[in-house]
Amino acid sequence: MSEYLVPFEDSESEFVEKRSRFIGYVWRVESEAEARSKIEATKKKHYDARHNCWCYIIREGGVVRYSDDGEPQGTAGQPMLNVFQREDITNVCCVVTRYFGGILLGAGGLARAYTKGAKDALTAAGICRVSLWTLWDIPCTYPLFERVKLEVEACGGMVRSVDYGADVTIHAAFPSGGAEEFRSRLTELSAGSLDMIKVGEERLPGLREEI
Repeated sequence: MSEYLVPFEDSESEFVEKRSRFIGYVWRVESEAEARSKIEATKKKHYDARHNCWCYIIREGGVVRYSDDGEPQGTAGQPMLNVFQREDITNVCCVVTRYFGGILLGAGGLARAYTKGAKDALTAAGICRVSLWTLWDIPCTYPLFERVKLEVEACGGMVRSVDYGADVTIHAAFPSGGAEEFRSRLTELSAGSLDMIKVGEERLPGLREEI
């Protein structure tokens, strides 16, 4: 698979259902160990909560895990997991913490609440597409520096770092097609005096997309 979807950023969301407080968290993770670390940290943070239900999906190895953490079987972890599987999102960890409010929700009510907890947190996080980007070094003069940075972004690229010396070297990455478009703009902008050097390729997350 050349492209896949992951959370764009970490997020937190919260709502109250029949006096029970539900707090949802979403993280982008790269390994099962990282996911477990997020879950354990959340359990420590909310040690006084009745339940800390969780799920995660790791692309490498096809790892899928979930837990109802004391809720009736099938009412929490699996409904949460379904939120991410429906959207085909991977490398994701989610915890929904519940502070019990004294009113029973029933199996259906619990499943809806945990689904909402995961979905709200995912909506807050946003998603992005991981794909193969090309990496470039762009030598640049100081007078053109700010303009060149703007052109990188206008072509869908990202400035990863900058080296400052007698001149500037911008280390940039572009998604498919972006480097070709930028190169023509760079030639026009510098009247042919500047060029760019390809230094590699890397799978990187792209711009935020909404669910």
